[in-house]
Amino acid sequence: RLHMKMKIVADSSANLLSLPDIDFGVVPLHIIVGENDYIDDDKIDLTAMQENLSSYKGKTSTSSPSPHEWENAFGDADVVFCITITSSLSGTYNSAVIAKDIYEHNHTGRKVYVLDSLSTGPEIALFIEKIAELIKAGFAPDDIYKTLLEYKDKTHLYFSLASLNNFAKKQAVYRKASVRVRAAGIGLLGVRVVGKASDEGTLLPLDKCRGEKRALKKLIDHLKECGYTDGKIIIAHNNNEAGALELKKLIENTFGIFNGTIQKTRALCSYYAEPGSLLIGFEASLCNHKPYKD
Repeated sequence: RLHMKMKIVADSSANLLSLPDIDFGVVPLHIIVGENDYIDDDKIDLTAMQENLSSYKGKTSTSSPSPHEWENAFGDADVVFCITITSSLSGTYNSAVIAKDIYEHNHTGRKVYVLDSLSTGPEIALFIEKIAELIKAGFAPDDIYKTLLEYKDKTHLYFSLASLNNFAKKQAVYRKASVRVRAAGIGLLGVRVVGKASDEGTLLPLDKCRGEKRALKKLIDHLKECGYTDGKIIIAHNNNEAGALELKKLIENTFGIFNGTIQKTRALCSYYAEPGSLLIGFEASLCNHKPYKD
């Protein structure tokens, strides 16, 4: 078919609500704080959610979209490129795969490509931008997916977290009690954790830094170690525009260019990357790191 209708669908961890000139859908995750269920869509009151999160003492959690929600988002597209948050943090990928099977079964000839990003936030946004670019350039669906898998090998996600309170509360991430206790201490006295999304899709702490300046310097060090030169970059921040702008300036001063954009985190990323935190997705050659010793 010459005029296939192609669509990109992502979950709300991508921090995007719309895309220019491309058919794009977002499926929201949910943040559960006690009796409150916050739906990560364009109507959410992020300030109220974060205030509730910081004051609530009980267990909090996130909830993935249902297969039905994914299927609705696929709409009537002939070809869907579906990107999800890492399967190590959420059941969202599994839910999308079920939706793909149902959609393809109910609509003969239609195709859904589901990609487990093994990441979140700005790295997913890079994947989405790449797919949009390839659709506009007229690539065939199989070629778009193949190119995306190759592209995924040269993108990375790093972060500077101002607090690990929600990690400590959400025990699935840090299962050992001793680590949870230490996690609860990050953020006191301005200590930040710098880390990355690992190849397995877990969030891997690398460095503990006293103060934001040191954390930003450490992020620049990791960019250098990754062989970064002038690739695309997306910085996402949770109520820390000053930190994002400072990082942008450091990147410009170090590499001679800032080839990218700054965005705000939406609810899901704001849950993991608490106020003051930064996430950075970028294109570079491969790099590997080991977690810090504690």
